Amino acid sequence: MAAPNRWGRAPGAVGSRGHDDVVRGVGVKSSDSATIYTMQSTIKVFYERPGQSAAEAWARVPQEPLPQERPLLKDRIRHRLKAQNAVLVAHYYVHPDIQDLAEETGGCVSDSLEMARFGRDHPAKTLVVAGVRFMGETAKILSPEKRVLMPDADANCSLDLGCPPEEFSAFCDAHPDRTVVVYANTSAAVKARADWMVTSSIGLKIVAHLHAQGKKILWAPDRHLGHYIQQQTGADMLLWQGSCLVHDEFKAFELEQLKKEYPLAKVLVHPESPDSVVKLADVVGSTTQLIAAAQSLQADEFIVATDNGILHKMKLLAPGKRFIEAPTAGESATCKSCAHCPWMAMNGLGNLAQALETGGNEICVDPEIGRRAKVSIDRMLDFAKHVNLNVVPSGDLDKDQHLFKNIGPA
Repeated sequence: MAAPNRWGRAPGAVGSRGHDDVVRGVGVKSSDSATIYTMQSTIKVFYERPGQSAAEAWARVPQEPLPQERPLLKDRIRHRLKAQNAVLVAHYYVHPDIQDLAEETGGCVSDSLEMARFGRDHPAKTLVVAGVRFMGETAKILSPEKRVLMPDADANCSLDLGCPPEEFSAFCDAHPDRTVVVYANTSAAVKARADWMVTSSIGLKIVAHLHAQGKKILWAPDRHLGHYIQQQTGADMLLWQGSCLVHDEFKAFELEQLKKEYPLAKVLVHPESPDSVVKLADVVGSTTQLIAAAQSLQADEFIVATDNGILHKMKLLAPGKRFIEAPTAGESATCKSCAHCPWMAMNGLGNLAQALETGGNEICVDPEIGRRAKVSIDRMLDFAKHVNLNVVPSGDLDKDQHLFKNIGPA
């Protein structure tokens, strides 16, 4: 029997329920006044937190609706979005049904910051954010006058959980000579303590800019991404020791074996992955940049080292190409590629419909914390206006490599 992974069970057993799981039913009214129930399994999740060997959290995973339930739920959601002047914004990692529904109804599917930007600029009075909690908070920070709902407000992130505001603030206080730069995958309170928030390729550009000014950096929370940026820029960076529980699981040895099996495949890697995995990549990039590479590069096969939710968009935009999930486990595991965030999996059609129907799971941010957090975000956005962030791949990997090698995650 394989050892349990960070989801609290043996790899590949996500569909089963162990002794620690709790099953509960959630009622969602359909358009014909019937009630659809989707059962939810609650699982333990283990993540890294500085000073602890393993911290414990939980995630509840809604069961897939039955085939006859899906159209009812989608119609209900469409109706509610229109009736409430609401727009759905979804991350690349959530269920394909939600991604498709967002685009069908005039919303967007993108990375976390573009989700917030889209919501800020859209005339809708209500934003429905399908993703994890920090994404809902960022949307609220940029659009404080709008109502922000989520399918499940308890959908967390290991990077966010692994960087508690009080401990992080004390860490910053202990190093007052350093400029505080935090990644988007943090709480509103952590962003409020930061000088800069960064995402995508702007993270590298901002750190390089600060380094050129002689600034020393305090970086949080992902140590792999911090190490990657440190290598690329040469900056003096003190790293918070957090990690993404999905990307941290990718294995270099197994990836090397997979490359031998698919020698013509290009390897696409998100830089929240361990350095040993990043070194095997043809392209290192954010979610958006990996999708762009899949579209533009002259290859028929790609090995993808990020959350497997991204494969839906890759397949839509690059039909005819083959996408292979990078391995997350060794030979003894029951699942070779289990790269899907358990909190992203908390977004389902059932709880999305329920949030719109009841107004539940509304995201609120303390106004003062939101005001201070917006300073760190706006500083990044103002900087972005003065640098060229356009990336137009030609399709030639050798020619375009410089476009992709210095990309941070979104």
